[in-house]
Amino acid sequence: MTRNTGPAPAEPSVRQANADLLGRLPFDDTQDHEDARRGFLGTAADPLIRSGDRVVWDLAAYGFLERDCPDTVNPSLWRQSRLAADHGLFEVVEGVYQVRGFDLSNMTVVEGERGVLVVDPLICAETAAAALALYRAHRGDRPVSAVLYTHSHVDHFGGVRGIVSEEQVADGLPVIAPEGFLEHAVSENVYAGTAMARRAAYMYGAALPKGERGQVGAGLGQTTSTGTVGLIPPTLSVTRTGQTEVIDGIRAVFQLTPGTEAPAELNIHFPDHRALCLAENATHNLHNLLTLRGAQVRDPRVWAHYLTEAVTLFADSTDVAFASHHWPTWGRDRVVAFLTEQRDLYGYLHDQSLRLINQGLTPLEIAERIQLPPALERAWHARGYYGSVSHNTKAVYQRYLGWFDGNPARLWEHPPTGAARRYVEFMGGAEEVLRRARRSFAEGDFRWVAQVVNHVVFADPDNSEARALQADALEQLGYGSENGTWRNFYLTGALELRHGPVGTPTETDTADFMAALTLGQLFDAAAIRVDGPRSWSADITVRWNLTDSGPVTLRLRNGVLTHTAGDGPAVGTPDVTVTLAEADLRALLTGAATAEELLADGRAEATGDLGRIAELLGHLDDPDPGFAIVTP
Repeated sequence: MTRNTGPAPAEPSVRQANADLLGRLPFDDTQDHEDARRGFLGTAADPLIRSGDRVVWDLAAYGFLERDCPDTVNPSLWRQSRLAADHGLFEVVEGVYQVRGFDLSNMTVVEGERGVLVVDPLICAETAAAALALYRAHRGDRPVSAVLYTHSHVDHFGGVRGIVSEEQVADGLPVIAPEGFLEHAVSENVYAGTAMARRAAYMYGAALPKGERGQVGAGLGQTTSTGTVGLIPPTLSVTRTGQTEVIDGIRAVFQLTPGTEAPAELNIHFPDHRALCLAENATHNLHNLLTLRGAQVRDPRVWAHYLTEAVTLFADSTDVAFASHHWPTWGRDRVVAFLTEQRDLYGYLHDQSLRLINQGLTPLEIAERIQLPPALERAWHARGYYGSVSHNTKAVYQRYLGWFDGNPARLWEHPPTGAARRYVEFMGGAEEVLRRARRSFAEGDFRWVAQVVNHVVFADPDNSEARALQADALEQLGYGSENGTWRNFYLTGALELRHGPVGTPTETDTADFMAALTLGQLFDAAAIRVDGPRSWSADITVRWNLTDSGPVTLRLRNGVLTHTAGDGPAVGTPDVTVTLAEADLRALLTGAATAEELLADGRAEATGDLGRIAELLGHLDDPDPGFAIVTP
């Protein structure tokens, strides 16, 4: 019989594999530990950061990492998590400070003539406010004079309303970001935001209990905070490498790095401090080329190029390099070694994956074949705590060739549930599959157990024995994983198999994101929600006469919602015409108001069949933030 409540102890093969790693990696190298604690000034007295009565971050949650590594955690991941869990205010160099361990990311504070430049204000307002309060407790109540977003991921801007207000920005406080920031920040969190957020619940393990048999970290940081996510749009864009801005007396020289860790990203050199901020382009781990939560595939070729460029541009005037995750690296020679090894890491994965692609290997074969060179294998900052060699090589394949590996047998496969039923029947039925899988489990072949028992779960999701054995196998894979996000995926999968869906702890489709969408993006977001089959026969045309920007026509036809600005042959004859301001149209499209309410308030005028608007909106589906992942 299998366990069905968990968590379980580590199996002998996992314990042995974890023990063997201790002899293969340089655990006696303590440089990272020294760097992670250097410049420590203090931390918050109250470990709990709250939103009202709800705790959104607990600084004490990872205190268990101070103990010796247990056999249920990969010792390399335990080491990384202990380093990433250090929290408090740290001096990088005089005038440059970081608050680390208050969220997944770091907040950097650079002191200016009148106030401070805040770089990357964390995920949520509550953690950002707590981080700024800690800085002020040690360095004085300096005002925020500018905000800088290094790139378009939510852990680098979502907490902005915790440190500045929209009124301050309207009064001239600059918000700086790389060119293209707003487009990518809102599109990523709206277009596929529901699916990304659901998968992020697995990736960061926010629903897992913290502890040696649960969540120990995510490699890049510990986990994601769960407070109020916001966005204040940038007021100043960085459009070219070499662009220099003086912000409250702080000289900042920018290097644009689009297509690296984010589609809109930049590095910043502070020449007066001889300090280089690397955003998320060089951190103390192998990063993702394709994040497990889902995103556009990143380009390791240009990533390597921009790291070379950073060395060329800034190395001779840099004494410290720091990033928006992890801890700094001090000393010119150490900075160069760090950046060139990071460069070689992404360059090697790109070039070797393509070499094997051109020899005809498939993604799974490439992932099993590629190993890093020994020098990179033993470099702590190149270990796969967040990205991995396995899923990064598959990302290179996807970037160049897509999902299909060229074998026609895999061109038109049955979907998971249909295939699972056939597999289980071919293999002699569920009981026979489970009997053989239990034997494989006893032999320590957890990868195979997870792969084969998945068929039983998808063929019969109510089979409690299959769910329990699948959960046990995923749990053991998690215990042995060096990669923090793999561990979280495995253990969250086990949790949901045993206890049902855990939901999506962090939501990013907030009012700020919807407000930041252009009108065209808002129409595109609505088009994504059209239930195509249900609207095949619909033909609805609505014309919006916008009093502040001109006419726009929406047409639903053939299951496709299109929008056309102005007049012309693509517009057609509208079923209803509504005259209103763009802000009121936004309210209608986001559900904040109905057409009837706008008409009754005198904010809109209409001619034609008003019921066609409700009919059109009725063809939109609501996304499912809790969709099944480990079950059909």
